[in-house]
Formats: sequence, C-alpha cells, structure tokens
Amino acid sequence: MKDDRIAPLEALEQGIFLISGIMASGKSTVAQQLAERFARGVHLRGDTFRRMIVSGREEMLPDATEEAVNQLNLRYRIAASAADEYCRAGFAVVVQDVIVGPSLERLVDWIQSRPLFVIVLNPNMETVARREAARPKKGYGPGSWTISGLNDVLIKETPRIGWWLDSSDLTPEETVNEILEKAWTLARIK
Repeated sequence: MKDDRIAPLEALEQGIFLISGIMASGKSTVAQQLAERFARGVHLRGDTFRRMIVSGREEMLPDATEEAVNQLNLRYRIAASAADEYCRAGFAVVVQDVIVGPSLERLVDWIQSRPLFVIVLNPNMETVARREAARPKKGYGPGSWTISGLNDVLIKETPRIGWWLDSSDLTPEETVNEILEKAWTLARIK
C-alpha cells in the first residue's frame, strides 16, 4: 500500500536531478537533502572535479581564459559521465554545480540517462546576498564574481531549460519537498 505522505518522486529508483543556480543559491544544501531522500541516492558535487586539478587549474572568473573554459567543460563532461554511471547502477543521482550560460544546454546533452530533471534555483539577489553572508565559504569578492554579475549571466545568457524555481522564501527542506512533488511535470527533460 502506498504511503500518501511520501512525495511522488521519492520512490524513484534511478534517474538524474541536475541542480543549478548561482553561488549561494542553496544548491549544495538542497542537493544533499534531496539525495538523502532516496533509498539509493548520490550527490555529485561538480566543484569536487574542479578541486581535483592540483596544478595548472584556472578558475572560472568573469574574464575567463580559454583554458578556464576548457577546464569547466571537462568538469561538466566528467560530472555527466559519473552521473550516467551511477544511474545505470540503479541510483537516483543529484548533480549540483554552477551551470550558467550555454553550458547548461551542453551538460543536458552530455547526460544520457533518463529520467533527467533540471532545476535552476533562482532566488532573488537579496536572498543570495543574505545566504552568502551567513555561510563560511565565500564565492563573491574582489577579482571574482559579484552577485549581480553572475546573476546577469544566469538570467540573460542561460537557456530556459527545466524548472526555474524561485526559492527565496523556501527553506532547503521546503525546496526539496517542492522538487519531489513537482519536478516530474515542471523539470523533466524528454
């Protein structure tokens, strides 16, 4: 007998959730909590692949070099490959990273497994600033991105793929509940 308290996607045995958004939009927290809701869940943190480059790494900054863009695409291809492997092994996979601009469409193309759900966390800039101030790691600052600069790339250059979820007034748990309840119709990529 089905327990009506369980959100529809919580029983998903395998599939991939791609969680994007700008820094401090809540991606890491939401992705971790989402992965924990599945019987067999994986949380792939795209930034882990960036940190694996111990020498010769070039950061993705507003004035990015060609090498930085190449390394970013490598990171996304590795994430797509790892997600597909975990999915084929029977896991529900949550891939989380800052994926903005045309990169979002490329990453969606590189992921072969289905179902695939794309959720772009899109809280307002005031919420992002508050979350950035409250967290120990800092993503914005001198010589790097500004909240408004990265948000402009998200809003103006990122294709409208999947579900753009304004999580400004939602807790991470409420965001996860929304995803589990609505992603099948709002975020699923055919």
